[in-house]
Amino acid sequence: MTVALRIRRSRVLLFSLLMKFGDYNLGGFYDEMVGENGRPRASVRHLARNLEALPEGELIRRQKSADRALIQMGITFNVYGESAGVEKTLPFDLVPRIIAADEWTQIELGLKQRIEALNLFINDLYHDQQIIRDGIVPAHVIESSKGFRKQCIGMNPPRGVWCHITGTDLVRHGDGKIYVLEDNLRCPSGVSYVLENRHLMKSLFPEVFAASKVRPVSNYPLRLRDVLEYLAPGNLSPRVVLLTPGVFNSAYFEHSFLAQQMGIELVEGSDLVVSDGYVWMRTTKGFERVDVIYRRIDDDFLDPEAFRPDSMLGVPGLMEVYKAGNVALANAPGSGVADDKVVYAYVPRIIKYYLGQEAILPNVPTYICDEEKDLAYVLENLNQLVVKAANESGGYGMLIGPHSTKEQCADFAKRIVADPRNYIAQPTLALSRVPTVVDDHLEGRHVDLRPYILYGKDIFVMPGGLTRVALKKGSLVVNSSQGGGSKDTWVLADKTSNDTDIPEDTGFSQTQSMGGNS
Repeated sequence: MTVALRIRRSRVLLFSLLMKFGDYNLGGFYDEMVGENGRPRASVRHLARNLEALPEGELIRRQKSADRALIQMGITFNVYGESAGVEKTLPFDLVPRIIAADEWTQIELGLKQRIEALNLFINDLYHDQQIIRDGIVPAHVIESSKGFRKQCIGMNPPRGVWCHITGTDLVRHGDGKIYVLEDNLRCPSGVSYVLENRHLMKSLFPEVFAASKVRPVSNYPLRLRDVLEYLAPGNLSPRVVLLTPGVFNSAYFEHSFLAQQMGIELVEGSDLVVSDGYVWMRTTKGFERVDVIYRRIDDDFLDPEAFRPDSMLGVPGLMEVYKAGNVALANAPGSGVADDKVVYAYVPRIIKYYLGQEAILPNVPTYICDEEKDLAYVLENLNQLVVKAANESGGYGMLIGPHSTKEQCADFAKRIVADPRNYIAQPTLALSRVPTVVDDHLEGRHVDLRPYILYGKDIFVMPGGLTRVALKKGSLVVNSSQGGGSKDTWVLADKTSNDTDIPEDTGFSQTQSMGGNS
């Protein structure tokens, strides 16, 4: 079969696939699968060919099978504040997000650059603070950050690494470019869903994987354990544990899943004790020494003697053992300063300062409400902007101006004026979309992407990550706590000639691709 014939066939197949499940339109947004005028992108042709071969209604049947499997497998998350049952399954959509090999190469380089610079930044903050002395980041931004821990000043984490596990949120805007939306360096969650989503897709669509040459993600737990063992203080056979707040935490499924996959113990604070300058774990055979703790507890609750004295989740005396170098913690306490959304606004300057390079992955343009000029602009344009609290997550503490009422905007204006340091604002992005199963057809839904980065001997970026999808029609909020779901993310191993639209003769007209409701 000639190249031209294969290209023509892929156009027809995708057109047939999309029309089979209802009229699919782009709604004026960048679509990860379908280009302008409805032309399929080069990277999706194998997926289109295999899905087209399915009998009528088979994709919907498999979507229902996936929904049942999620319940049977117990893949859940907890939602705080729910009055009727806090445990829910994370909705999963069968149509994957596909990233071409050449585009992923740039994303990977950008993430490695960002994490290297942030690690240098955090280390500087807790030592010489040269970046503040040189006027790159204002002192008051750091001093007022809730993530900056004075208890960590002068500390030296094992191997000089502060941020061992990072989840960096990326979005694609209508201009087709990838932007960094935020950094998550404290206890980033969601990687268990990446692994379970991939397992589910491979079982439901083995024929698609055979053709698509998707890069694997299954080795993540082994790589994570390698990173953790690398931090161990001189023990040839280190004992690694995962510290969880307990069964009522929103990510408890992930904690237990990762512990099982890595072959390490899942412990709570009450299972650990500090004695003779070391951390010990209670076992049926007595106390056994712990060398590395992968902590899924925020700094505040880690050690009641160092942080919050009312914490019942942590281990009294843990920070003293850590400072003495007798136990390793991942991520290092104090690394959350780089999660602050005001600090985020300075990351391009941070990269330039430490590495002498321009940021490969740009930030979303950001207004800092603590700066007088930016504050005036934000207050005058609240109905057009997205406003975020500096230290909130999960879609909370946020205003999406174009989707808000006058009353909500007025309320946020009062909050900003009362505490400008706590807020940033950004333009409302036209997040890219991916075809998503809705009832018995496909509709575009907005997505973001959270790749996971491990920092041990070197920096490793999982090929893909968690694609979160806003399942509510028109919604831009992808968080699971706000009604979002997830998709499998395929990074292709083979480079396509390019990832631009396949030209001409696809069967879609301008009216078909752009018309209808978004």
